[in-house]
Amino acid sequence: MYSPMKNPLLFFCLIFPNFLMSQNTANYDEKKVPDISIPDLFVSGRGDYIRTVADWEKIRRPEIISLFTENVYGPITNELDDIRFDLINETENPYPEISVLKEVDIKVSRQGNQHSMNLKVFLPRKKGGPFPVFLLISHRNVMGLLENMEDEFFPVADIIGRGYAAAIFDVEDVSPDDKKRFTQGILDTLYPEQLNKANGMRGLAAWAWGAARAMDYFEKNPDINETKAIVVGHSRGGKAALWAGANDSRWAITVANESGCGGAALSKRKFGETVERINSSFPYWFNDNFKTFNGKEECLPFDQHQLIATIAPRAVYVASAIEDQWSDPKGEFLSLKLGSRVYSEIYGRSLDFSENFQNSQRTIHKPSVGYHLRDGIHNLNLHDWERFMDFTDMQFDED
Repeated sequence: MYSPMKNPLLFFCLIFPNFLMSQNTANYDEKKVPDISIPDLFVSGRGDYIRTVADWEKIRRPEIISLFTENVYGPITNELDDIRFDLINETENPYPEISVLKEVDIKVSRQGNQHSMNLKVFLPRKKGGPFPVFLLISHRNVMGLLENMEDEFFPVADIIGRGYAAAIFDVEDVSPDDKKRFTQGILDTLYPEQLNKANGMRGLAAWAWGAARAMDYFEKNPDINETKAIVVGHSRGGKAALWAGANDSRWAITVANESGCGGAALSKRKFGETVERINSSFPYWFNDNFKTFNGKEECLPFDQHQLIATIAPRAVYVASAIEDQWSDPKGEFLSLKLGSRVYSEIYGRSLDFSENFQNSQRTIHKPSVGYHLRDGIHNLNLHDWERFMDFTDMQFDED
């Protein structure tokens, strides 16, 4: 476990919690972004420099995962006694001409209790499987998305048209996106002990748990190529997708769309949404320990670029929107740029990510690392999905 005694600034912040004042109003002025010290990717907690793949995978990466588990998200516990997949198909397929809908009831049992989550998987009707698959962690009502075929948040027809399977689950089935009801899922039923721990699993980690159970199903379905599975999340779902990708090496590509604070954006910039603001508005997303950093981002012994780095050597994608300043597009870009160093400096991949942030629409697709900044507001739309699929085509073509 990480000790604050190893970090003098963190130790000072915890001993004198009122020394740093809270930030109550959002900052959108780059001139007011504080001078920040970015934690080094390649210096271990003991002060050793990490140079090899073995040292990264055995020392530094587990150390970073432990920091985020303890201080931000809590664990994605995979303790279960039994898991069953029942095909139910209760929902009418809105795309019958191009897809086959498999609606699955995933039943998980632990210590005499059982919980079910619903997973919908659209498979291309054409021959050519097993198919690579996109999984969307959805905090928007799934049935509403399927009924509104004009909604681009989950464009099934476009995904199928590119030769991918399209899967989705509603976080309501795992941990409701509500501060009063969030325990009414796996936290109450399967893992109640987590709620008594300051570093325990909360909403975002529970959603990442749901993604892991979907992957369990993909591994059992011969129509799906589980080695080419992509986990996608938008906004809060993007935060969960990053934590899912960091913890589960089965995901070939992790995509975080406009994930902002607690997602891809650098917390220490204090730009747009801050740690204090997100913990105040959504106290059930993160564990209790994260709240000790409210208004004290300077004290964080880590930042989000390190979380992005833990996904390597698998591919990662970060997307932003110009008008979504609340999510700090520049902070998301810088985080990806800093985190991407692991691909070249540890894994020896030829990755030139020398671009600087430009607040205009652009797309950057590199081996293992993807990014785009589009016009518009905070949302997930067809432009985003098309860029995700272009990047995915590129990654799988190289395999």
